[in-house]
Amino acid sequence: MATPVSAIALMLLSLLPLCSPLPLESLREGTHVLSNSGFVSMSLTLNLISKTLISPRVPSLTVFSPSDDSFAEFGQPPLSLLQLHFSPHALSLDTLRSLPRGAKISTMNANHSLMVTTSLSDYQVEINGVKIVGSPVFNDGNLVVFGIEMFFDPEFQASAPVQSPIPGLECVAPRYGGLEDLSGGNVFGEACGAMISKGYSVMASFLGLQLMKLKGDDQMLTVFAPSEESMVNHTGNFSEYPSIFLRHVVPCQLSASDLLEFNNGTLLRTHLEGFVIEVTRIGDTLMLNGVPMTSPDIYTSEWLSVHGILDVIMAREGKQPGLEVSSESGRV
Repeated sequence: MATPVSAIALMLLSLLPLCSPLPLESLREGTHVLSNSGFVSMSLTLNLISKTLISPRVPSLTVFSPSDDSFAEFGQPPLSLLQLHFSPHALSLDTLRSLPRGAKISTMNANHSLMVTTSLSDYQVEINGVKIVGSPVFNDGNLVVFGIEMFFDPEFQASAPVQSPIPGLECVAPRYGGLEDLSGGNVFGEACGAMISKGYSVMASFLGLQLMKLKGDDQMLTVFAPSEESMVNHTGNFSEYPSIFLRHVVPCQLSASDLLEFNNGTLLRTHLEGFVIEVTRIGDTLMLNGVPMTSPDIYTSEWLSVHGILDVIMAREGKQPGLEVSSESGRV
């Protein structure tokens, strides 16, 4: 039986390119099905420029195909725009639905990625503001093809980041130039390393996999990391991963001292829509929906704080999630 850490590791590895190239048979079948399904323009395009678009090191591919009418209205799209409609991963519809709003999807265009613009509660997937039409047109495990309503806009801009869950608390940090820090490394590397060294490997894996897709260029974050032992019963079902992760992420940078200054009963909104965390104290111990914080300030920076907690945070007992922070809640 795989351990939680190995299960997360397998999930991470599944997103990385392998050495074997995308099978030619997949391309042949995919283009044939595209043509028969009313996507003749993309079928011809894939036939003509597949060698230009697809690297030999890409083992899988997802194609987002605009309709023939979109091709007719747009005219001949440039190669850079076509590359935006190809992702070097086989992304099933269930996988796309599981991705949180703001998740980044890499493409064959090195200068642009796509962004999920629907929330987990929405049934129809939307990317860069464009809806996916129905189920995949083709999916053999190596190549996945979706129909979309129109071409993606390479200049698409997401809406403003989530606002502060605490009145008067500033949640906007200086811009860091996207997902790379000033030294050119991944901005979550140090935080993940600190979490692993303290025994929070599962949540560190979630952080590396999903939080980097959530972070805007100017957003502050706080992560509450459940203990390794508490995650054992929560890592078997892939569909539950986004919910588990997002409910432990608050869209503000809060140190342990910040949290200690809040009044009892302060409610924090999280990145899981409708889920709130109630901050209370028993003596000097901070409680988050009744779960004690055991390792404050595992990692802190100008825009990110990570705290260790004893257990997975669940909805407040006997209360419905989704309450707003009251005007009286705030600092003592």
